[in-house]
Amino acid sequence: MSGISNGQKEFSPVHPYNNIFNNFHLIKLFLLFDRVIIFLSISSIFIAINCLLLVYFSFFLYSISIDLKLLLSSYLLTFTVYSLDKLSGIKEDSICMKERAGFIERHKKILTYVTIASYIIAIYLSFSNSLALFAVLFPQIIGIIYSIKISDFRLKDITGVKNIVVALSWAVVGTFLPLGNTRRNWVQILLIFYLFFTKLFINTVLFDVRDIEGDSANGVITIPVLLGIEKTRTLLLILNSTLIFWLVFSYLQGFFQKYLLIIIFAIFYGYWYILHFCREGIKIGKSLDLLVDGEWIPIAILALIFSRF
Repeated sequence: MSGISNGQKEFSPVHPYNNIFNNFHLIKLFLLFDRVIIFLSISSIFIAINCLLLVYFSFFLYSISIDLKLLLSSYLLTFTVYSLDKLSGIKEDSICMKERAGFIERHKKILTYVTIASYIIAIYLSFSNSLALFAVLFPQIIGIIYSIKISDFRLKDITGVKNIVVALSWAVVGTFLPLGNTRRNWVQILLIFYLFFTKLFINTVLFDVRDIEGDSANGVITIPVLLGIEKTRTLLLILNSTLIFWLVFSYLQGFFQKYLLIIIFAIFYGYWYILHFCREGIKIGKSLDLLVDGEWIPIAILALIFSRF
């Protein structure tokens, strides 16, 4: 008779195949997660979500009620801008980002339709007030100016201009889209703009750090190519340090009191990923998208939690 007898517990040895079976499922789960991340990144969904979260955080900084229409508009706008960039850059991506180029090529037709529809809806959702409409139209306007070629001159060819244009676009959307018809202290507006612009400028340069070998080989002079990794790291650390003065000034002026701890987290997190990704010889993969573009995920979650107090 099986079971427990004479106070002794029955011993059932773990079959070695159980560990193999469990490891197999972990591998499958990891591969599935990896494919999801690749899809979200390639399709511009991930970057669009993060812009939405940036705008979401901006609502909290302004102490304005969340407007779901404007949040959706920020998502659709970002999806449009980045999808257009990928549609126009298939040739370049086919050299250094073959996986993305292949995905865009296979789904070019449907992605074109979705991109056009997204932009129309984004404009429609923000049409009710001029400031929100300006925020939605601004990235496209500055993008056109950025790409215009007069004789042999383009703003696009000047080192650092791309980083300024991208950071400026995000900062304008994050700063002005939530305002709508709401009036706010101009100092408060400038502080929010500077916070977003600085964070996003740093982030764009870090993506150039990842592409430094390819850019250097193709004669593209980005900030990391021009300065090198060490000087680029120093530049980014200095820029991130200016946010400490931003923090002190905001505290003394009585701005953003409920969310200053979140800004402290963002500053220290910025120091960490600058030091982490600006190391000589480091191979940077998808972790950059997750940890740098994705920084607005924990910031938005913390803002939601802090808003309850």
